[in-house]
Amino acid sequence: MRKPLTSAPLPGGYGRGTSRRGFSAANSNTRISPSGAAAPRAPQAAAVSTIANLGLNSERSRGMMIQRLREQGIRDERVLGAMLQVPRHGFVDQGLASRAYEDAALPIGHGQTISQPWVVARMISAVTENRAPLKVLEVGAGCGYQAAVLAQFIKEVHCIERVRGLYELARQNLRALRLISRVRLSYGDGTLGLPGVAPFDAIIVAAAGIKIPQALLEQLAVGARLIAPEGAAAQRLVLVERTGPASWQREELEAVRFVPLRAGIQA
Repeated sequence: MRKPLTSAPLPGGYGRGTSRRGFSAANSNTRISPSGAAAPRAPQAAAVSTIANLGLNSERSRGMMIQRLREQGIRDERVLGAMLQVPRHGFVDQGLASRAYEDAALPIGHGQTISQPWVVARMISAVTENRAPLKVLEVGAGCGYQAAVLAQFIKEVHCIERVRGLYELARQNLRALRLISRVRLSYGDGTLGLPGVAPFDAIIVAAAGIKIPQALLEQLAVGARLIAPEGAAAQRLVLVERTGPASWQREELEAVRFVPLRAGIQA
């Protein structure tokens, strides 16, 4: 059901999400580690060597991941083809490479995770359905995986990351796959978007605010879509379409769990 959107700017931050379908603690993407638990160590930028080590096993694993996504309802062949091309194991620590193609969120350091494949596919599919966006903004680049997927079929990909260590990690991972020239990565406050680059044909927000920041809504081109998790304890993916200079429509999708959207930067 679509209804008019009213929104106001909010403090916010970044994180990667997981669907509540089959949700378990092991699949959580919350930023804070459990009390007393050791924070995961930051992954090493070793995408190329990891790719070489896994070889054909990676290709088979990716194929199985794509088949699972089809069974879970993902139909956009552009998204499926892009995810088939991008070696997800190159974006996680080598010690977790064998789990890279499970439908699970995995730690990437700095208290963050890489989203489960279904969440990545669902969000990209929702904003690109029945259209061919040329310029896309991702808020919360993380380790760079979703940006790499987008770059497979989007001409101009812009990403913002507020955590300095993750910004550097994303740069290293994208450079290792020779994608750094195709993804324009910025270190900064994603709640403000990139007004100097707007408007965007699609915006993907990888963290949950109580309301979607107005600054991001205003950076959508008319007819373009934004997808973001919204809510506090209970969160849902929200798909927003800009219908005019001062009007937006929204549709609530699946229940998910993301870390809170935060303003500012983290050195």
